[in-house]
Amino acid sequence: MLFHEIYGCYYNTVARILKEARKGTVDWDAMRQIVSENAFSESFLTIEPALKKQEWKLIDEKGLTPLKHDPSLPVSLLQKRWLKAISLDPRIQLFDVNFEGLEDIEPLFTPQDYVVFDQYDDGDPYDDQAYRENFRMILDAINNQKQVHVIYENRKGSAREFVCVPYQMEYSEKDDKFRALVAGTRYADIVNIARIKECRPVGQSDGQIKAPAVKKSDYFVLELTDERNALERVMLHFAHFQKEAEQLSDHRYRLRIDYQRDDETELVIRVLSFGPMVKVTEPASFVERIKERLMMQKDCGL
Repeated sequence: MLFHEIYGCYYNTVARILKEARKGTVDWDAMRQIVSENAFSESFLTIEPALKKQEWKLIDEKGLTPLKHDPSLPVSLLQKRWLKAISLDPRIQLFDVNFEGLEDIEPLFTPQDYVVFDQYDDGDPYDDQAYRENFRMILDAINNQKQVHVIYENRKGSAREFVCVPYQMEYSEKDDKFRALVAGTRYADIVNIARIKECRPVGQSDGQIKAPAVKKSDYFVLELTDERNALERVMLHFAHFQKEAEQLSDHRYRLRIDYQRDDETELVIRVLSFGPMVKVTEPASFVERIKERLMMQKDCGL
């Protein structure tokens, strides 16, 4: 949110529009194209109206800008402090991110400043060197389509060896664990990184082992009234889901949100948390799940 609000996605997208405007004129179709390529799918709900109505006095009705120079987006001290704080998270250190230049910057916060609720306390050992090496080996295999030989400890504590092709990495916030989705072995579909005792590459995948087809996603459609900042809260709440947004009137919006069936119960609970500000209109099966949940709450006296 820090980068989004100061020099984030909106700012970078508008900067692209202004650079094009400085070359001459830029029409609204071109602006819409820039927004679709550089921002979120729902960003046109904010950017285009703000420019057209000149709430942001950056482009006139002819598509001209008064700016004499291309906009630049330097990193502010606040952003540097935020980056410094993020660099202290042991999870990001798994990805070999370069934070050079922040050595003398005071972090905005430290891991000691917050507590994560509703999370198991037996998360992955991110500071363990062997864990880090195995994680990066799996990540490299995913990025470069490599086969790996794995010695893996199952839930019963016994070790098993197999060769597989990792194709996707997942992180569970509730469990605080990383796991890899693998193909090419009958012993496992999902491998917990912390249970890997040894991992080494055994060559490039020959392409014959294919990752399973991605499950077809389900969807639901919300209509909401933008009162008490409901639109922004909904967008933030469902930020990591693929979605489409449409403005129905000044304060009415329709959102289609795609999801995997395994997440359905959690999504029903999230939708209900917005109360009368939102209404699920389709599909009928999701509407029925909402009704069932409400009946359960009623029977509990809630």
